[in-house]
Amino acid sequence: MAASASGEGITYEPDEKCSFALSLGMGIQGVVIALAPTVLTMSLFVQSTNLSERQATWSVMAAILVCGIATVISAARLGPLGGGHNVLMATSPSYLAVAILAVNSAGPQTLASLVVVTALFQIALAKWLHRLSRIITPTVSGVVIMLIAIGVMQVVVERIGTTSPDAPAIAAPVVALIAVLVAAMLALRVKGLLRLWSPIIAIVAAAIAAGLFGLYDPAGVGSAAWLAVPQPEFPGLDLTPGTDFWALLPLFMVVSLAVTIKAMTTGVVIQRVSLRNPGAADYRLVQGTVNTVGVGSLVGGLAGTLSIGTMDATSISFAQFTGVASRRVGYCIGAILIALVLTPKLTAVLLTVPSAVASGYLLITMGLLFVEGLRSVLQDGLRPQKAVVIGVAVAVGVGLQGSDVIGTVIGGAWGTLLSNGMMVGTLIAILLTAYLESSGRRRSLETALNAEALQQVDKFLADIAEDSGWDEAAANRLRLVGEESLLSLMEESEPGEDQSPSRLVVIARPSATSIELQLRTSADAQNLEDRLTFVSERAPASEEHTISLRLLRHFASTVRHRKYSGIDIVTVEVERTH
Repeated sequence: MAASASGEGITYEPDEKCSFALSLGMGIQGVVIALAPTVLTMSLFVQSTNLSERQATWSVMAAILVCGIATVISAARLGPLGGGHNVLMATSPSYLAVAILAVNSAGPQTLASLVVVTALFQIALAKWLHRLSRIITPTVSGVVIMLIAIGVMQVVVERIGTTSPDAPAIAAPVVALIAVLVAAMLALRVKGLLRLWSPIIAIVAAAIAAGLFGLYDPAGVGSAAWLAVPQPEFPGLDLTPGTDFWALLPLFMVVSLAVTIKAMTTGVVIQRVSLRNPGAADYRLVQGTVNTVGVGSLVGGLAGTLSIGTMDATSISFAQFTGVASRRVGYCIGAILIALVLTPKLTAVLLTVPSAVASGYLLITMGLLFVEGLRSVLQDGLRPQKAVVIGVAVAVGVGLQGSDVIGTVIGGAWGTLLSNGMMVGTLIAILLTAYLESSGRRRSLETALNAEALQQVDKFLADIAEDSGWDEAAANRLRLVGEESLLSLMEESEPGEDQSPSRLVVIARPSATSIELQLRTSADAQNLEDRLTFVSERAPASEEHTISLRLLRHFASTVRHRKYSGIDIVTVEVERTH
């Protein structure tokens, strides 16, 4: 879903209350749509591992329970948790390949420990992500997402060839092909609400074909109770992690990075599509969404299931096509998911879904995930330096997928780790990006955020323009942009009597054709992009600060504002020629 999507057709905004009947109806519809990714991912996970029947049943029920709880929290706003919008949560298929590897090589306890540690890493990442913004760039995140998609595709394709001995050999590939073709044709042709249901229709079509081929094994469904409190099967944590844990941990952290970035994207776009007059995204709410994913994954690890993630496209489309963004709907979706855990019969039925059906669905999902990664690396253009980073990282990462070349040479835990194409490709992308960042010129200024900072910043920028060989007109534009950016941040940041002034850090990165300025300061009450939207949407005003913003928009080629908890980051770029 494009980030530019707006909420023009919204009937109920998040803070508005819709009727209970409407909330329940939308909730049931949302559950049907949200249940498929969790069930099919967990089904393929269970069928690909050596878990016992009790462990398999509990892991699926725990996944549904955790997703229900996380969906409720996501709709709420509970301190650092929740984004206050309806973001559907599901078991993340991005973890499928590494989770199967962890269980089959080290057991359920090691997997639970990895999920818990990764969840804590994700929570920390949400808090400190602004410090990594120069390394975790769209290029790096796009490479990670593409490599994850390729890795999961390999697992999915391998499972397509796994079928019961009584079924014909062609059965599983045909069923998976039906799922792919039906979903693709519907996505290409249908519009509106029906497009939201296209994955469900594809799953039903593939399930019918699987039934005709005799791929279902209904054993265990008849003996399952209709209503019962589930019997927990906690695997526990491995408190003495061995080499397998340390070899797998970096892989889980890389996937967690991609899931975090996806959650941030969802948190940004869901704000735009849920409001009738959307402004710039509040990144404090985005952090709340990411924290919810982290806490949900933490609970999932302790419960013995996989990590969760946001259903980005589904959540956005659901708000757009229904026009109902009231958080009451999110509460209903989460509550119904939690209630489903009390129906073991349903869980038994879900576990009978053939791997060919799940594989077909996940093949589509991973294909779209790959495109999302491709879009990320191309969003700022494809400069020669970026092309080298992408080409080398993806080529090495894909080349090492399924190969044990490095592991054979090195051996041990390091050999296992560096034999994984996703890990090596990600490492190359990060190292090359860090090299580019460190090799460029960078100058910085740190001071208090007060009136005296204006003169200091002006002199700082004048010196940079002179050192870069800019003429007087270009230098004046640079100084003007710096001044107006700083004034806009200072407007509502006056400290109280007992408060010390906020700190200001200005970082300048000159290049051959432009200078990028980044101003970091404490969080302001209003987002700068919101003010720029205000200027463009309304008639000319005579206020001094509005004129200031008009000048900023005119003289800076780009203006970006990111609001995190406790910090604002304003990035502007000024071209040498105007």
